Amino acid sequence: MGRMTASPGRRVLLAAPRGYCAGVDRAVIAVEKALEQYGAPVYVRHEIVHNKYVVQTLEKKGAIFVEQTEEVPPGNIVMFSAHGVAPTVHDEAKQGRLATIDATCPLVTKVHKEAVRFADEDYDILLIGHEGHEEVIGTSGEAPDHITLVDGPEDVAKVEVRDPSRVVWLSQTTLSVDETMETVDALKDKFPQLISPPSDDICYATQNRQLAVKQMGAEAELVIVVGSRNSSNSKRLVEVAKLAGSREAYLVDFASEIDEAWLEGVTTVGVTSGASVPEVLVEEVLEWLAQRGYGDVELVRAAEESITFSLPKELRRDLREEAAALVAERGGLVKDLAGDPSAE
Repeated sequence: MGRMTASPGRRVLLAAPRGYCAGVDRAVIAVEKALEQYGAPVYVRHEIVHNKYVVQTLEKKGAIFVEQTEEVPPGNIVMFSAHGVAPTVHDEAKQGRLATIDATCPLVTKVHKEAVRFADEDYDILLIGHEGHEEVIGTSGEAPDHITLVDGPEDVAKVEVRDPSRVVWLSQTTLSVDETMETVDALKDKFPQLISPPSDDICYATQNRQLAVKQMGAEAELVIVVGSRNSSNSKRLVEVAKLAGSREAYLVDFASEIDEAWLEGVTTVGVTSGASVPEVLVEEVLEWLAQRGYGDVELVRAAEESITFSLPKELRRDLREEAAALVAERGGLVKDLAGDPSAE
């Protein structure tokens, strides 16, 4: 995109890394490949990732987003989002005669496996995360009798465990690193024998994006975070920017949501994006800023990222045929299941 000449003294600090992480990239491509391979409709349980633009784009291609598994007509394909689901959801899909594609981020799957292992060893598990978030719901469902949610340091006082010598903490992958460690420290004060997970649960992409914002926060009077309001990691970037010293920080889905009044007295604007945000939305913000004299863009690089994840294995099977067979073996109608979402 062409940009206007920068006004003297005005600049943009552009965070790197930003935008899509490996798990989000995998999940979005999985929906696109499923539509290409099997044709519409492909149902997706919950938003595949927390980004308004991505969801709207996939809907135009034939994806249908639902909140509950039972909303999907028998004989169809349903994909589970990058945030992961509880085992009960897999059971619901079987009962509903649905072929499934699991697009859960591998880093979330790691936390699920940790929860199962510690539950099998009869530990009490303190899950640090935000109540109601899809990832927390999915992880909690792996061991509901062993997991207690801790939604920040203020929750620690009311936490009770069976045996203080057998307690471990896990966390939602998209939290603020600093906030999580504050909660962990409070938990350790209460439970000195608290065990930490074998590896850091907060994902590499979340940490890297927060680190870049910390580096720019002290210099940028204003930080614009591109991301949706239901994106946990995007909201954390706003918080991190303010804690790092930025006078103001705002979350926007699109450049059109930026208020010109935010630029008053601002010479340096920081720009970043959450882990579920396509780069085209960041480009639009940079163009918007350039048109207002902020055309000098400097990169703030906190880390290099080279991680990639393979696509879900289910994409190597004929899921339309599999879905039809599920209906047939349970006495349902097989006719036109591949193309008729209303068939039952």
